[in-house]
Amino acid sequence: MPISRREMLRNSACGFGYLALAGLAAERAAAAPLNPLAPRIPHFAPRAKRMIFLFMQGGVSQVDSFDYKPSLEKNDGKSLAFDDARVLANTGKRGSQQSVMKPLWKFAQHGQSGRWASELFPEINVHVDDLCFIHSMHTEGVAHGPATLFLHCGATNVVRPSMGSWVLYGLGSENENLPGFVSIGPSAGNGGARNYGNAFLPAMYQGTALGRAGASAEQATIRNLGNAVLSPADQRRQFGLLRELNAEQLGRSPGDSEVEAIIASYELGWRMQNNAPGVLDTKGESQETLDLYGIGQSATDNFGRQCLMARRLCESGVRFIQVTYGDSTANPAWDQHSNMPQHAVHAKNVDRPIAGLLADLKRRGLLDDTLVWWGSEFGRTPYAQGKGTGRDHNPDGFTVWLAGAGVKPGFAFGATDELGHMAVEDRVHMHDLHATILHLLGLNHEQLTYRYSGRNFRLTDVHGRVVEEILV
Repeated sequence: MPISRREMLRNSACGFGYLALAGLAAERAAAAPLNPLAPRIPHFAPRAKRMIFLFMQGGVSQVDSFDYKPSLEKNDGKSLAFDDARVLANTGKRGSQQSVMKPLWKFAQHGQSGRWASELFPEINVHVDDLCFIHSMHTEGVAHGPATLFLHCGATNVVRPSMGSWVLYGLGSENENLPGFVSIGPSAGNGGARNYGNAFLPAMYQGTALGRAGASAEQATIRNLGNAVLSPADQRRQFGLLRELNAEQLGRSPGDSEVEAIIASYELGWRMQNNAPGVLDTKGESQETLDLYGIGQSATDNFGRQCLMARRLCESGVRFIQVTYGDSTANPAWDQHSNMPQHAVHAKNVDRPIAGLLADLKRRGLLDDTLVWWGSEFGRTPYAQGKGTGRDHNPDGFTVWLAGAGVKPGFAFGATDELGHMAVEDRVHMHDLHATILHLLGLNHEQLTYRYSGRNFRLTDVHGRVVEEILV
């Protein structure tokens, strides 16, 4: 039956409307970034392009390493009143009596800057003129789990994006063929994957884990990176088909962030398959470089290989690299409640690798635009625990150090009280440190936000200030 002129016009309009809609969808699909992790323009000129975080899991004792307190020697063995964080948390009681314990390692001044440091880290001490110490750190959480989550994610008990994910979200990656955020040897405990997770940020910003805490460096690789079933030619054909199917799917769902993230992960996976093995393979390094990191020596081989891998990833443009020295137990590595001499064992394992990393970065010119952060989730008490042979957790005053792009070398900021317990001078909260690190990377911590569940979130969600005093 013939149709009327009105029906013809209506059908034509619908047809043209569909064509217009299809055209817009195709335009959006074409405009969608092929690599959502491409470098982004920072908020302002950055001092650092990338960073390496050396996480000493469990809590290094500041009064036995870098926070020199002569009063500990004078008061060794005396029972004094302290506001102990654990006693406060459990009972609310202040001024509990504790037995002061002097440092187990002797302190001396080092470098032209004359920074005080103990013999616990003799090789790191050689580099004190490159280090910027913050002696007045304090944080949230007296137990490992909450404090570790706060260090990584800025929250103690809710799921939030990790710092590395925030950095990747804000800056993108320098190398489209590698992950922008890599966590080497992460712990399965005390936050586990949340410490390098993306939470509510798009999945493309989560960290890529290499190995696990306590495993050998040879196991620090990307799982399922190779394909032993298909030949390279067949893999290329398979990937080509997958790319066509993905493009069609994106055309049907323009602007769908989950589809875009999945497509981006496939694209990145393909590029990694062809590039990552060479970056992770340290066999081409000179013997002199291997010796620099302590590779080949029983105590330092494992962590030395991980630090060398960090340098290679840094050199290849990975934006945020975390190297964890720890394990997946309830009392990780540096957590000496009843056996403080064990600090010497762990220090020997990491001292040369970290010193080697600093020297290697510096001689290659990488320290000029790479920020290195060394620290734990908290420090330890200046008084004894465990029948006088250990130290408990101390979130109220501890030390971290930074090195590299944008921070004052050979500098010390802030102070704890005369016994090394509470941060009292120029106090720096963990959120302040987060804000300062983001600032060094060219990011304003108040502007780096993501809208989720009806409001804007940020890494420093509660508070935070940039510690301008430590910046060059």
